[in-house]
Amino acid sequence: MVQRAAEKMHKLDFDDEVTGLIYGHAFRSGEPPARLNSQQVCLAYQTLPPGDGFIWLHLNLNHAAAEKWLKNHFAISDFFFHEIRHGSHTTRIERQGDDLFAVLNDVIFHPEDSNPETATLWLYCCRGLVVTVRHKPVRLIERLLGRLTALQLASSTELLAHLLEEQEDVLGRMRRMLLRFQRLLAPEPAALFRLLNRPPTWLSREVVQDLRQFTEEFTVVLNDLASLTERIRLLQEELGAKLMEQNNRTLYTLTVITVLALPINIVAGFFGMNVGGIPLASNHHGFILLVLLVGSFTLIAGYLAFRRRDES
Repeated sequence: MVQRAAEKMHKLDFDDEVTGLIYGHAFRSGEPPARLNSQQVCLAYQTLPPGDGFIWLHLNLNHAAAEKWLKNHFAISDFFFHEIRHGSHTTRIERQGDDLFAVLNDVIFHPEDSNPETATLWLYCCRGLVVTVRHKPVRLIERLLGRLTALQLASSTELLAHLLEEQEDVLGRMRRMLLRFQRLLAPEPAALFRLLNRPPTWLSREVVQDLRQFTEEFTVVLNDLASLTERIRLLQEELGAKLMEQNNRTLYTLTVITVLALPINIVAGFFGMNVGGIPLASNHHGFILLVLLVGSFTLIAGYLAFRRRDES
């Protein structure tokens, strides 16, 4: 079953465009995601209104034209291409100026092969654009595509958050699998030690010595499994913390925007009352003065709020 899934993913490489584009989607407010080809993606990116949706590109780096096509048609930092060629494959997410860069990994185990197949996904996220690239098929993308329409993504950061959730789910499954295998395959240590301390009289000394050596080797393997499980747990917690931090930043931004809109709404409410004594009612420049006053307060408050967010 795993082999059939891997073959299905590898089949995508034979259907790619000459640009290396595997999937291209345009997300707009109130509309389902639209599947686009390379020409349609370029047009949609050029005509996309600011703040109204985003474009997601998923490319195969085995195509020689993929990087060149990205550089020629999209505003992507050179740091992203440097990381693809020379950077570390360690799973991480970091900020680069006003953009986000992430590296996600996937593992496929084959029962007949002791070496698992690994695949790395590089991700670049900025306002209005998400770019994911890979050399080998990544199941994170395939699972996300299966529920893309139901997610109703409104921003590029939401897509990044869902990919991180998929990565966390992979770690959780691997951790549960390791624990299950450890319980099934590992012998009970207490029973082994009792046997070695009081072996039956008919057991030869050579057999007892072999059992002792087996116990020592099994202890080393179990310690390695425990260390690996702990490392997976720490990675899972780190991904969860980063995802929570990103959600907190988004909620903070929405809260600030809501608070900044309060003075405008309050002033509009007061001056919309049909009562006497409204200030500046007889002043020919009253409207402009109020607009300048409310606008200045909003800009100053917004600058202070967002500067505090960046410093934190």
